[in-house]
Amino acid sequence: MRWKTGRRSQNVQDRRGRGGYRRGGGSPMVVGGGGIGMLVVAVVITLLGGDPTILLDAAAPPPVSQSPAGGPYEATSPEEDELAEFVSVVLAETEDTWNSIFPQEFGGPYREPQLVLFTGAVQSACGTANAAVGPFYCPADQQVYIDLDFYRTLRDRLGAPGDFAQAYVIAHEVGHHIQTLLGISDQVRSAQRRMSQTQANQLSVAQELQADCFAGVWAYSVNEEGLLEEGDIEEALNAASQIGDDTLQRNQQGYVTPDSFTHGTSAQRVEWFSRGLETGDVDQCDTFS
Repeated sequence: MRWKTGRRSQNVQDRRGRGGYRRGGGSPMVVGGGGIGMLVVAVVITLLGGDPTILLDAAAPPPVSQSPAGGPYEATSPEEDELAEFVSVVLAETEDTWNSIFPQEFGGPYREPQLVLFTGAVQSACGTANAAVGPFYCPADQQVYIDLDFYRTLRDRLGAPGDFAQAYVIAHEVGHHIQTLLGISDQVRSAQRRMSQTQANQLSVAQELQADCFAGVWAYSVNEEGLLEEGDIEEALNAASQIGDDTLQRNQQGYVTPDSFTHGTSAQRVEWFSRGLETGDVDQCDTFS
């Protein structure tokens, strides 16, 4: 992806190297305070690259203290700083895309989300999150959160290298922001409270696949601008495939349990990202019908 000359977003909060939010004793938080069982769930969510707000809602977070503002913190590497610049450019590209599309399609201005870079753990309006949950979007504060170490997981553990694979992850989380602005997220969560777990999971799959389609719409716009390089599309499609529920479950436990799927199969994630990419049309992203 040709990104180095791109505009940097003004909506990035850099909280890296500040030690995050920790328990009074100083050890990193585990999401929801649920011990090893909750951590295992968090790792699964990390591999899915998804939205952990349901997990964060599962238990009230214990009291936390924040590292004092100002002063020196843990040093960041030049490589990580360059990755932070990349994230800022990708976020700016999503802003440009949705500032153009939103008024035309939905009749109102686009409210840009904030993106928070953190190290280790972070406090959001959805709860206290350990880096193990991976990138996530919190609808309560309309912010995307990411610990840049996740990209090492994406490359080394999930077999999804490449800068456009990394960009796809951000665009997917911004897709959840679009759903929040349109009221879709609230409707999904309200409906899930009245459903069985299997039905709620199916609705979650539809929501995640729509976020993939919205990410594809963004990729269409970036491609139209001539910012993509050879192999970029393949990187994004590979990432979508590698984080399908069936692929992850097969790799982790040797078998799949379809009723537990929350994000969609590899084939579904590729299909819906591709639909947005090929058409650039948000009307093609109705995964609920």
